[in-house]
Amino acid sequence: MPAETSPLRITNVAVPVADGVAPFEVGIACELFGLDRSDQGLPRYDFALASVPGGPVRTTAAHRIAPEHGLDRLTEADLIVLVAGSWVETPPDPALVDHLYRAVDRGAHLMAICRGAFVLAAAGLLDGLAATTHWRWTAEMADRYPQIRLNPNVLYVDSGNISTSAGTAAGIDLGLHLLRRAHGAVVAAEVARRMVVPLHRQGGQAQYLRAPLPTVAANDPLHDAISWAVRNLDRPISVEDLARRARLASRTFARMFRDTTGTTPHRWLTNQRVNAARELLETGDSTIEAIARITGFGSVDTLRLHFNRQVGTTPTSYRKAFGNRD
Repeated sequence: MPAETSPLRITNVAVPVADGVAPFEVGIACELFGLDRSDQGLPRYDFALASVPGGPVRTTAAHRIAPEHGLDRLTEADLIVLVAGSWVETPPDPALVDHLYRAVDRGAHLMAICRGAFVLAAAGLLDGLAATTHWRWTAEMADRYPQIRLNPNVLYVDSGNISTSAGTAAGIDLGLHLLRRAHGAVVAAEVARRMVVPLHRQGGQAQYLRAPLPTVAANDPLHDAISWAVRNLDRPISVEDLARRARLASRTFARMFRDTTGTTPHRWLTNQRVNAARELLETGDSTIEAIARITGFGSVDTLRLHFNRQVGTTPTSYRKAFGNRD
């Protein structure tokens, strides 16, 4: 999947809701884009819920919410967030579909949380695109919409002007990613701190998804090996080196590592090095040659090869898109 590294414009956000909407997903959209954090120098958005039928709607938690706006509110939005709930089990309202197509035509971004992707799928907006949704419904989506390039192993997918997340909490991961595109790493990190969530969370790999440390207990044999590896990315590290740190035979270590992280030690280590390179590109001014050395790739060519494989762009282009914007 090609990576979308262009900055994103977000000033006006709308969330369509209908009977059967999931309140937690609505809350995620409100938390990410609806709170006024301007006292910290963070962006403030013109944010609104938009009732699809018009008037109050009933949530899956048996209470009602009363949006002040109807679907016409979507015409102002440069970000439209589709949320999950039982409302996605029926064909989307034709008026909503029309608004979504018009939004794409004018360059707005469509973000789907969890099963909100089914609205985009039913509308045909995901045809030919990479996308994801909650693992419980990936088989259904693949069966109903075979024209979508479904990736069930990631937390989110950003296809440029349309993005989709896996489960509910993955909507936070995706939202933080979009904040990074819009405002840079510093703003995204500060919003994550305000929400008391990690900026990057463990999960499958994608062009924008970091490969953070697996969550392992301090007494887990992998703990010391993983922690040591991250502190020593600048040096050559073999599976045997990691296995010795874990006090395990190499084959036993490799098996336990895959069971815990879902990937091989070599692939995980490469991803960690790419992650470290991304951090340096976003926040520092080290040369590409120095970053290649610091992250253990050794040469610019090797860094560029692995960076492009994981992120879908070159280190130089990534720095231009996501480097500090003072």
